[in-house]
Amino acid sequence: MTLLQSPFTQEPSFNHGQIPKTAVLFCNLGTPDSPSTQDVRRFLSEFLSDQRVVEIPRLLWMLILHGIILRFRPAKSAAKYASIWTAEGSPLKIWTEKQAQALHNNLLDRGHDVQVRYAMRYGSTSIQSTLDDLKATGTTRVLILPAYPQYSSTTTASLFDAVYTWAAKVRNLPEFRFVNHYHDAPPYIAALAAHIKRFWKANGQPDQLVMSFHGIPERSLHLGDPYHCECYKTARLLAEQLGLRKDQFKVTFQSRLGRAKWLEPYTEPTLIELGKAGVKRVDVVCPGFTSDCLETLEEINMEAREAFLHAGGQAFNYIDCLNDDAAWVNALGDITEQHLLGWPTQGSVQTAALAASRAAAIALGAKH
Repeated sequence: MTLLQSPFTQEPSFNHGQIPKTAVLFCNLGTPDSPSTQDVRRFLSEFLSDQRVVEIPRLLWMLILHGIILRFRPAKSAAKYASIWTAEGSPLKIWTEKQAQALHNNLLDRGHDVQVRYAMRYGSTSIQSTLDDLKATGTTRVLILPAYPQYSSTTTASLFDAVYTWAAKVRNLPEFRFVNHYHDAPPYIAALAAHIKRFWKANGQPDQLVMSFHGIPERSLHLGDPYHCECYKTARLLAEQLGLRKDQFKVTFQSRLGRAKWLEPYTEPTLIELGKAGVKRVDVVCPGFTSDCLETLEEINMEAREAFLHAGGQAFNYIDCLNDDAAWVNALGDITEQHLLGWPTQGSVQTAALAASRAAAIALGAKH
């Protein structure tokens, strides 16, 4: 870097009097570009290099990650991704894109003139590149809306880190707001309950409903991460909406990585115990996932299904994620609208006032 080179990115051209824009950035975890081993390795390298995700001392973890994990895991993970890949691509990307478009339409119907874009924490359509695009179009206010209802430092905070990293290189920052969580928001709980009730109306009710959430290391709980508590609150509120007794549902945690102790009880061992205990039918729902993805379509609907049936269970139903469910989109609209309060999103900016502002700026020597 030369003495005259700035550490900040060059600002896009600005015209005095242009209408300031508001955007909602709907953020999800991310996905490989394809189920090839090469693309999966690239994705896993970025994901598992995040210190929010793995809190092992950096040097030791880099030796393990690059010396062992990225040599063997990508091929196995690629096969799993291939089993759920569609002609349109990754299910998580497809559903996230559809949700963003549906949210945009929902907000328009409410009278809000805002852009809604989606971005991924890891992989393509990155948060940084999407924020670059929004800034280039004159966006001055951005609401960061995670696809994760329950807060965790491993997910939600990591999304925010990506925004802060981008912001550290920008001279003229947009105004930001962040949605930390909505694990107990009544519209979210109601959308989940209605979704499950529709499934039960068509298929009958199970002996046990298993609510499976993504796991995190138990150490994170003891260090102050609220995720565990928020998952249980979601489960309690959902069970109340469904009219379930405590003995009719279980809360479990899936997707354990490594040998450390993670949040318990684990999903697959719990399903095996239920099968061996003579439980005939279980339904599994994943309330923490708002889009179907590898963890729901392969880990639950394939691996967990096989484990339960092999253990003696007779019927296994996976209840899909909310995806583009109309009640869920409306719930997203409610949550977003609440956090947009106070921002001028309903055409309140006066064209005449902007024109006067532009004339005054040009009179002072502005070129645009």
